[in-house]
Amino acid sequence: MKYTTKTLAAASAALLSCESAVAFSSNNLSGPRSRSIISNGINNSGNIQQPQQQTSTTLNLGDFFNFGKKEEQETTTPPPPTPEEEASQTGYVDDEDPIEKIFGVFFGKKEAEPMGMKRFGQERFPEQYPAVLDEWADPVEGDDKEMALLRPLLKNTNLETRNLRLTYDANRDGFDPVTFHSKVDKQGGAIVFCTTRAGIQCGGYNPKGWVGYGEARGSIAAFLYILGGKYAAAGAPAIKLRKVGGPGLAQMDLPESGPSFSPDALVIPLGK
Repeated sequence: MKYTTKTLAAASAALLSCESAVAFSSNNLSGPRSRSIISNGINNSGNIQQPQQQTSTTLNLGDFFNFGKKEEQETTTPPPPTPEEEASQTGYVDDEDPIEKIFGVFFGKKEAEPMGMKRFGQERFPEQYPAVLDEWADPVEGDDKEMALLRPLLKNTNLETRNLRLTYDANRDGFDPVTFHSKVDKQGGAIVFCTTRAGIQCGGYNPKGWVGYGEARGSIAAFLYILGGKYAAAGAPAIKLRKVGGPGLAQMDLPESGPSFSPDALVIPLGK
């Protein structure tokens, strides 16, 4: 089958002719930017309601212990501190699940920073979690027009705030998998950007990058996307499709092919 400037196989396994494809990566950030196709209860008024007067015909169990004592007025209690506030005050975290609470009875409450080491979490290790679908990254100074379109997609990834460079351009470097791997291998994570002949702008995020060893590389943080159009929700820059079924087969890193997100989700063979 003959192609024009670019081709890709969509999730439907149909081959489409592309007009352009780009990938941005973060390696060698100090170098010059180069263009390419693929790179990497109290009431609302605040008043305290007084207890109702007991009648002679009503007697509660507590009245036996409070007989002859003046009823105490209800007092307001401050809301409980958030886990973050409690951790800053006491050095302990109180957001455990029931199992952790049971262990806490025997071993004590969970420390916020045991032995001075910060705990594992999405803020420190974002790519150990699935991609977010309804949050968008802020612009980064230095992004060109093309990268500005892709930057919002990188929310909660290792590339969210890093300056990226274009490492491979199929229109410039040619639709050749050998050339592609010579440009992107061992350059780190990257985002791939393609434009189909029909004008659809789509691509995917590869957190692990490529090495060209002919292996399947897994990552739960990988995702596919389509920019704008009827697919995106109102006001959203794109629609994102996160990896499901675990991290396996997120990227098929084959030296004889271009980017391949799973065996058949988004495949750009880069061949004639």
